[in-house]
Amino acid sequence: MYHIPVMLHECIDGLQIKPNGTYVDVTFGGGGHSKEILKHLGENGKLFAFDVDEDAKRNIPDDARFTLIQANYRHLKRFLKLYHVTQVDGILADFGISSHQIDEPTRGFATRFDAALDMRMNRKEGISAKEVVNEYSAEQLQHVLGFYGEVINAKTLANKIVAQRTLKPIETTAELVDVCKMVAKGIEVKYLSQVFQAIRIEVNDELNAIKEFLQQSEEVLTPGGRLVIMSYHSLEDRLTKNYMRNGVFEGEPEKDIFGNFQHHLKVITKKPIEASRDELKINSRARSAKLRIAEKIK
Repeated sequence: MYHIPVMLHECIDGLQIKPNGTYVDVTFGGGGHSKEILKHLGENGKLFAFDVDEDAKRNIPDDARFTLIQANYRHLKRFLKLYHVTQVDGILADFGISSHQIDEPTRGFATRFDAALDMRMNRKEGISAKEVVNEYSAEQLQHVLGFYGEVINAKTLANKIVAQRTLKPIETTAELVDVCKMVAKGIEVKYLSQVFQAIRIEVNDELNAIKEFLQQSEEVLTPGGRLVIMSYHSLEDRLTKNYMRNGVFEGEPEKDIFGNFQHHLKVITKKPIEASRDELKINSRARSAKLRIAEKIK
């Protein structure tokens, strides 16, 4: 299976789908959430989906109500406008990486396969993991590893990577794993996954993409429209939580000259929804998922 959709029914319930509404799934992937949304739409309903991964095209449903846009969700507003869409009734985002991308050996996302260091969601553009590992300074690597991966000895690992690459470029996932193992702390598997996660987030500029997407999502939602976000990483969840609550990513919410908040989202989920025990038995990926829902107010 390409990807088991996480908290499928909770996401659909959160969207409160109107049969003739217009919806957006900004992380199409295996299409699991999109296919379920289509089941709840009437013949005049519309679903737009975003995904930069070429592999996602294999999962396009044969449905006239569906349109796949091959672009990053950070360009939400611009690409919807190309389809003459300025307002939508609901937006779903399932952040992070799909099971398919992890399980595809050639992509370089997983520690258990030996592959070229790539990690790009869109293999046609941007810097690869190989460039990050071989060209970033020790200070830049330390920031990436410490901030995005919460690697406990980020400075030590950064210096080790720089030392090793002066002897020979680090070109494959196996070579990077070997370097990491020299200085790994704690549980090795967890340590390696933190390193790979950090580099992947940097390669795909994931946190900035999320910020841009969240700001645009508030603009394109119609009053009463729902924003449903699933995160797997504390940094993703923090951005989502802060933006849903205050309309900013850190600090105090903005006010206009009359002292009124400029924010137009109402939080529906005071605490994030987490996967049930039954779901965790069949899908371990759901373990770290946090689902938050907000509604656009006038």
